[in-house]
Amino acid sequence: MNKRVTTTTIRERKTAGTPITMLTAYDFSMAQMLDGAGIDMLLVGDSLGNVVLGYDSTLPVTMEDIIHHVKAVCRGAQRAMVVADMPFMSYQISPQEALKNAGRLIKEGGAQAVKLEGGKEVADAVRAIVAAGIPVVGHLGLTPQSVHALGGFRVQGKDEAAAQKMLDDARLLAECGAFSLVLECVPSALAKRITAALPIPTIGIGAGCDCDGQVLVTQDLLGMYDGFTPKFVKQYATLHVQAAQAVAAYRDEVSQRAFPAPEHGFMMDDGILEKLY
Repeated sequence: MNKRVTTTTIRERKTAGTPITMLTAYDFSMAQMLDGAGIDMLLVGDSLGNVVLGYDSTLPVTMEDIIHHVKAVCRGAQRAMVVADMPFMSYQISPQEALKNAGRLIKEGGAQAVKLEGGKEVADAVRAIVAAGIPVVGHLGLTPQSVHALGGFRVQGKDEAAAQKMLDDARLLAECGAFSLVLECVPSALAKRITAALPIPTIGIGAGCDCDGQVLVTQDLLGMYDGFTPKFVKQYATLHVQAAQAVAAYRDEVSQRAFPAPEHGFMMDDGILEKLY
């Protein structure tokens, strides 16, 4: 459990048929908890735009935002591999710009790998980053940074042309040196076909059980929100209910002067008080 997860570890999991676990993390305390629970990979996703920063998409997230949160997660992760998302427009301009920004996530942030969205259109960027010795995770299917081009948050690859393009893009990313591939909101049968066709592991989110691993947004898994929950999410807890109850109890006890109680305070010698003037 204490040995650091590396790209070699992840590749070996596919060969051995051992599922890979990945969850998102955006801060020290969550990273420390997930790391201690034995999660293999922690993704500092640009989903922090929605989950932490309150944006309605991932598009406003900046390099500085990601680096700030990657640093915190790296301080909390002793075993898990930390993967940093490359935010919108940090890799689309040119392979050189992509390499520069990927390098910042590794050098300044401390991540062990970077993730970027897209297939053929980012192949040159992936090659440049890999050639510099930086591990890359690919991302196909529903790519949130392309939400406007995709026409919303929809399942991808449902028709023949789209399915073939995704399979071709997956093969290309593997050839370019990506060591693993996230498949998001992809029909289960197509994800199974892609997984079988690739020498590198696939990690699914809304892509069925035949991928080599799974990833979820931790706040979704823990039920930390009471709003919309995607179909592919399983809530293992409903912490928003417990948290709201705890906060309400605190509010009531403070209002009633029931908290802090004597056991929450500190004592001093009464004789000292008598000497005060």
